[in-house]
Amino acid sequence: QVQLVESGGGSVQAGGSLRLSCAYSGNTYRRYFRGWFREAPGKEREGVAAINSDGSTNYVDDVKGRFTVSQDNAKNTLYLQMNSLKPEDTAMYYCAAGEGVVRWDLLLTRYWYAYWGQGTQVTVSS
Repeated sequence: QVQLVESGGGSVQAGGSLRLSCAYSGNTYRRYFRGWFREAPGKEREGVAAINSDGSTNYVDDVKGRFTVSQDNAKNTLYLQMNSLKPEDTAMYYCAAGEGVVRWDLLLTRYWYAYWGQGTQVTVSS
């Protein structure tokens, strides 16, 4: 089993920055791909950024150049640095993990992820 706990959400004005953290525990000796998803009211949960077990990354188009996903294996923590935030980035952000490695173009597909955190709210005001 894998446990994921997000933190770092909050309210910020447009153009500001936030860094989300996701602490993971349990079976950390296995290989996992990890990602960030978001869900806005009335919308489906979408993949935002993810990192494969081989270190490769993928981002949804509208966050490229603004968001950066990274992980610190020594601290068992996944990060999402979000810069130049926009009101349309407002959503609940979830950390997720799946075991092994997944094809690069599937990293942002939620159905491959077996483990999910509880989410952290990000609100961006104009």
